[in-house]
Amino acid sequence: MLKKLLLVLLIFAPVAMFAQDKIAYLNAQEIFAQMPEMLEARNKLAEKEKEIQTRAQAIENEYMQKVEEFSKTPTDELKDQAIILDRQKQLDQLQERYQSYVQTSQAAYEKEREAIVTPIQEKLVKAIQAVGEENGYTYILDRAAMLYVGPNAVDASAKVKAKLGIN
Repeated sequence: MLKKLLLVLLIFAPVAMFAQDKIAYLNAQEIFAQMPEMLEARNKLAEKEKEIQTRAQAIENEYMQKVEEFSKTPTDELKDQAIILDRQKQLDQLQERYQSYVQTSQAAYEKEREAIVTPIQEKLVKAIQAVGEENGYTYILDRAAMLYVGPNAVDASAKVKAKLGIN
């Protein structure tokens, strides 16, 4: 009888301990998108993207201009192999310059994006941690990762938004 009682206690003790945990959830992606800093970040990144596209378009236009210019070459000049090779080399160089620009600008864009967004993400994490500590939550989970939210779970979204100054 004592063994059965001990076995029952060992089985239900972890369940009882877990029942004392306060669990909250929120939609971190939604809150992140609503942060005032994100509007400014989106604007900065849109400007950077537009700048990259403008410069890439300029290189592309230069390439197309050269192609058109070379296509209007008189046929007697096309007999000279050196001219053909020189023009092909010019087109190849433009193409390489375009590809190089696209690659380096993408890397620069990603680096700038990370530099802009990381502090905003850190601010969100700190707000979530502060709400968790203030309200005694054992866990605050992201709603997007959960398949089921029970009735005892608390939606902490409003508290985190208030902490971040989001209306």
